[in-house]
This record gives sequence, structure tokens and C-alpha cells, in this order.
Amino acid sequence: MKKAPIPQNETARLEALKQLGILDTPTEKRFDQITKEATAKLQVPVSTISIIDEDREWFKSCQGLDSKEGARDISFCGHAMLSREIFIIEDTLEDERFKDNPYVIGKNGIRFYAGIALHDQASGLPIGVLCVKDFKPKKMSLDEIEILMKLAAKAEDELNSTKA
Repeated sequence: MKKAPIPQNETARLEALKQLGILDTPTEKRFDQITKEATAKLQVPVSTISIIDEDREWFKSCQGLDSKEGARDISFCGHAMLSREIFIIEDTLEDERFKDNPYVIGKNGIRFYAGIALHDQASGLPIGVLCVKDFKPKKMSLDEIEILMKLAAKAEDELNSTKA
């Protein structure tokens, strides 16, 4: 398993995240609508808006999982957040970075993941990810990728409208 990398500008990234004032806030309908739309339109059981903190990924919105957060170092979103384009793993068991990841080999293991980084618009730094997950391998069509990209843009706009 390859742990999620820490960017060189991590201190500035965490400061930008802090300035948004979004961490550990209550669930909000506007974010839940985005993750519900993602699961429905992309026909997957799981979607999250994950905010990447120093040691964890915290879910501002989550459909299909009971947890509210997870460890950053083993998270898919920790990798996706640093990607400049959509981050897709069609089959996690076929990917060297994830095939022995606890989220893959555990009960109800994640077999498909797609995520798009969300940025603080003031600094341009990544702060989180809109992602979808499935318990079986999946290939995304171009139309599905476009849907996820549009939903990610909406999630990014909503996150940036919350600045404290």
C-alpha cells in the first residue's frame, strides 16, 4: 500500500483550509444534494465531499457510509486531492497503490474510486475531493466523467461560499 503523499506546501494548504471555516461543521442540505445526485446519476452506492485535514479525511457530506471521517494516510482522497485531473481507479485490486489498502481488503471493500480535487479559490490550493466509490469494479463513460466534473465544480463553489 502506498500512503497518501503530503504536498510540499502543506502548511499553506492547511492555513487555506482553516480560513474556509468548514471543518467539523454540521451537515448541510446543499452539500448532501451534491453527493445524493452523484450516487444517483453515476449509479454508485457511495459519494463523499471529503475535506483533507492534517491527519484525516473528514466528510462534509457522505452518502452510503456510516463513518464521518477516516485516516488521511490510507485514504483514496489523499491521493486524489493532489491530482491535476480526475483520479480514477477502475479496480482497486489491480492497482499497486491500493490492492492491500484496509479500505479495499476489509469487509465491503472499495473496488472502484473516482475523485476530483476541490480547491480554495483564493489560494488555488487543494482542500478536499468530491468522490464516488463502488464495491465492484467500474469503468466510467465520458458522460459520467462530465457529470462528476460538473458536480465537483458545484461542490467547490459551495465550499468557497462558506468562508468565515
